[in-house]
Formats: sequence, C-alpha cells, structure tokens
Amino acid sequence: MLHPKSAARIQTIPETIFATMSALAVEHNAVNLGQGFPDFDGPGWIIEEAYQAMKAAKNQYAPLHGTRTLREAVAGYYAKSYGIEADTEREITVTSGATEALYASITALIDPGDEALMFEPFYDAHQANVLLAGGTPKYITLHKPDFTFRTEELERLISPNVKLLILNNPQNPLGKVFTREELETLASYAVENDWIVISDEVYEFLTYDDAEHIPIATLPGMRERTITISSTGKTFGLTGWKIGYAVAPPELTAAIRKVHQFTTFAVNTPGQIAMGHALGRLDKYLPEFREQYARKRNMLHNGLLKGQFAPHMPRGSYFMMVDIPSDLGMNDVELAQTLVKQHGVAVIPPSVFYGSSDEGGSMLRLCFAKTDATLQAGLEKLVEV
Repeated sequence: MLHPKSAARIQTIPETIFATMSALAVEHNAVNLGQGFPDFDGPGWIIEEAYQAMKAAKNQYAPLHGTRTLREAVAGYYAKSYGIEADTEREITVTSGATEALYASITALIDPGDEALMFEPFYDAHQANVLLAGGTPKYITLHKPDFTFRTEELERLISPNVKLLILNNPQNPLGKVFTREELETLASYAVENDWIVISDEVYEFLTYDDAEHIPIATLPGMRERTITISSTGKTFGLTGWKIGYAVAPPELTAAIRKVHQFTTFAVNTPGQIAMGHALGRLDKYLPEFREQYARKRNMLHNGLLKGQFAPHMPRGSYFMMVDIPSDLGMNDVELAQTLVKQHGVAVIPPSVFYGSSDEGGSMLRLCFAKTDATLQAGLEKLVEV
C-alpha cells in the first residue's frame, strides 16, 4: 500500500500567497493589484523574433547552459553596464526563469544544518528554497519607514553555520534599492565570514529618480563569491516565457548546472533566441520602459494620497507598500481578505514575507505593472475604503 504522507521537508511549505490572492481575485471578479506581472503584453518585435525562430526550425533542445546567442548577449551587457567580464561557456547558465535559477543555486549550495541570511520582507521563494534544501533561514529586518537594516541585528546572526547571504536588489516587495554604502557593508561581512552571496537582481533595469542599481558582484572581493540572477521576463514584460539566468564564477556555476540538468535541463529555444536579440537592443528599449513604469508608479502614488492608505514611494521594481490606517482595526491578512471580498480589489498581505518581525502586519503590497485602466479601477476601490 502506498504511503500517502508527503516528504517532511515540504509539509511546512504553504501555497504561495500570490496563487491564493489571484484565485480570490478571479472568484470575486476583483481588480488584481496583487500578483506581480503585467496585465499587458511585452514588445511585439520580441514576439516576432520568437516566431521567426520557430519558422526557422529552432524548435529542439537548446544546450543545457543556454543558446550561445543569449549567453553572449548577457555577457555583452554585463561588460558594458557593470564592467563584469563573464565567460559565456563557464559562468552563464540560462534557466527556466529566475525562479529556477534561485532553486538550482540554493539547492546546489545548502546542506541540512546550513544557515542562510535573508532580508525581510523576503521574496517567498528565497525562504521556501532554503527550507526545501534542509537549511535554516535567518532574517534581517528592513525597518520602516526607510527600510534600512541595522548592523547589530546582522551581527547577532553570524555563526559558523551561515553559508549564504541572499540579497534581492531592487527589492520585492519594498521597492528598495540598496545604496553603495549598504552594499559595501554587506560585502565586508561576506568576505570576512566567507559567505557566498546569491543576489536576485531581476528588477535591475527598473529604477527611478536618482536610484542607481549596483550589482554586489562589482564590489571588491565579491566577484568570486557571488551568484547574480536576473530575468528577461521582468526586463521585457514577458513573464510567461520564463527565461532567466545565473552568472557566477566557474566553481559555483558547475554546482548550479548539476541541479539545473535534472530539473529543466534546457529552456525553450525560440524564446532564448528572441531574448538574445532583445538584450542587444537595451539602449533603445530601456528609456521608454523606465518612463512607462515611472508614470504608473506616480499614478498609483498620487491616487493613493486621496484616500486613507499612506504609500511608501519605491525607488525600484514595480511594487509599492502602503501603510494600513490604524483605525481600520485589521491586520494585513484580514484587510486583504476584506478588500477582495467586499471591495473588489486584490492586494498582497506582506506579513507572510516576514520570519521574525511583525512589521508586515501594518502594510499591504500593491503592484503597478498594470494598464492605466486597471490602476484607475483599483484606486477607485481603495480610496473608497
């Protein structure tokens, strides 16, 4: 007789809050400002490139580590934008979205008993992957109102068991862009304690105002100990294509590929060819991309000022945190349920992204990667609360 019980390591892993809230949005026909994907299409010229690749019979398995054109395109923009020279054969691996890059990296490096430091609020896959690998997450809080960390809290977590520091910059869900000073502080701890850093930089091109994205791999002593992860789906608004990549020194790349080969092995070939072409056009594409999202950010921020929710202006990503009015008498989970069921607007309760602090219970996360019509409809419902 088959044993019906699931593996112990997954019994504490809940359904992702994004799936839960999106399902509620559908059930209640609500405006979805929750899950982080655009409700409009990416550039037609990239889709045409994929179509042409399909017609040219580029429809079989790509190499395990990715098509040459995409790997060369990644290496090209890393060198041009950040001064990082990456070996296309030994240091770049194309994965099924940044999600798989995170899973493969964490699984390749964490043994049971190892500890991984991460900032809270965290992107939920960071915590889940550490738990699935048998590791122990340790949380450094990014404190309101400016979402900075305290070095004394970080220092209290230092132990011989810490193997990884997981960084998300620009940060989801806060929209925080780490400053050079903050990154230099983190780099000094990583070097001193011999940590490997996994840097999730999927929103690397989505910064606003005077914010500068600085890959931590560019800092002294960090290139040889950093896995940098990004996503063409986020950069070009084609999240359903699931094409991400990890850039890391050869020894770490070899470990990542051992996991990658037995998860997805390879990523869809026509999409890789199209994204290789797209990355070659970043200079022309990015100004309009950033302007579009800056305008949406401002639209959401200014609209919220007319109601009770106090917005925190993000400097990166396409997410915005808002404070819950204390007189509503609800925490984030209770209010998110009320909003979707009674007011017809879905948001994300961020307390699920905290492992030690209770700050998340006082906020909600909104996504502004939406059409103007969707944003306006959501704002009308939020302002009336």
